[in-house]
Amino acid sequence: MITTVTFITGRPVSCRSKIQMGIRNIVSHSGAGFMPAKVAVVTKTTRYEFEQQRYRFAELSEEDLKHLLAMKGSSYSGLLERHNIHTRSVEHIVDSLKKEGVEVRVMRRGEYNEETVRWADAIISAGGDGTMLLVASKVFDKDKPVVGVNTDPERSEGHLCLPVRYTHSFPEALQKFRRGDFRWQWRQRIRVHLEGTGINPSPADLHEQQLSLEQHNKFHRIIAGDQRRPGAENYSVAGPLLLPVRGLNEIFIGESLSSRASYYEISVDDGPWEKQKSSGLNVCTGTGSKAWSYNINKLVDQAVEDILKIGKAQNGLSVPLDKDLVEKLTKEYNQSLIFDPEDCRMFFSIREPITNRVYSCSLQRGFASKVCIRSRCWDACMVVDGGTSFEFNDGAIATITMSEEDQLRTVILTD
Repeated sequence: MITTVTFITGRPVSCRSKIQMGIRNIVSHSGAGFMPAKVAVVTKTTRYEFEQQRYRFAELSEEDLKHLLAMKGSSYSGLLERHNIHTRSVEHIVDSLKKEGVEVRVMRRGEYNEETVRWADAIISAGGDGTMLLVASKVFDKDKPVVGVNTDPERSEGHLCLPVRYTHSFPEALQKFRRGDFRWQWRQRIRVHLEGTGINPSPADLHEQQLSLEQHNKFHRIIAGDQRRPGAENYSVAGPLLLPVRGLNEIFIGESLSSRASYYEISVDDGPWEKQKSSGLNVCTGTGSKAWSYNINKLVDQAVEDILKIGKAQNGLSVPLDKDLVEKLTKEYNQSLIFDPEDCRMFFSIREPITNRVYSCSLQRGFASKVCIRSRCWDACMVVDGGTSFEFNDGAIATITMSEEDQLRTVILTD
């Protein structure tokens, strides 16, 4: 099995060069090895830590916490066990680095900031994909390697992390890095320019905050209010403003209240504007094509079987409706939704579009180089990689594109 992990350094191959060479997936050997002198290890917040923080102001004892978790149907001992597994994995990573003479700083994800990125020669994300996305979101230096380690593989998928075996044998991974025994791959990222009226470009960080809808809205109002104070910068922006985040997985735009239809206008690749109502818009990279976008668009066996039955009844479709064929067709279709992380295109998906004489949806999904959205929403947000939220209400315009400047260099290690 081959798994990828983000490793940012060197110069990327341009999208144009890839097309000219006629190669869709360029993977090259690393050549020289790598061993950083200073490493920041950013750790996830375990569920056990989250529950402790959640009730810390109530000054609950451990016994009180046990009782409260039991009432909610959660196991205190189970959460503590998973926390200890994660902690031991972090200790293994840190000890392995120190034995190589590396200076190490360990911090929780809430403490991770731009100063940490400047200090470190490399950054290790110790957690799952969510922690990896957070760590990568603050790295804009193409020479700054970022490595993901899945600290609890039994409970976390970790597509963006090292193969599972290196969780417990991290020294082996370090030796491969030192020898240059890995391969490079560039991951594309999405950038967003925001313009229009009533724009609030300040983000709400959702990584550490489990915000309710009311708290989320209040958070944006507080930011906007702070920026309206005398002497503060006006939060209304007329011209295009490049947001200080990049999407490694996807950008999602929609009403904060999921039961409310999202109203907006959309233009794909500078085409005509189209009025739409839907459950929101997802724009993903090749990396994100395995994540939310995949689950939005995938088919299940039941749907494929029903379509084949209709085709057989209506047009005498001569196909055997056996389980193997249905599963094969379903798998092949779903695999077609996944594309290469180096692909220079984005993939957009309209979730549950409403079509009538007022609203249309000429294309529910497809590849694009540029997507423009004009909000007509009442209480909407634009969320980057599920962790950074921007207010996106009536009058706001987002231009979603890719740039070679934003690529992340990744390393591939074999299992």
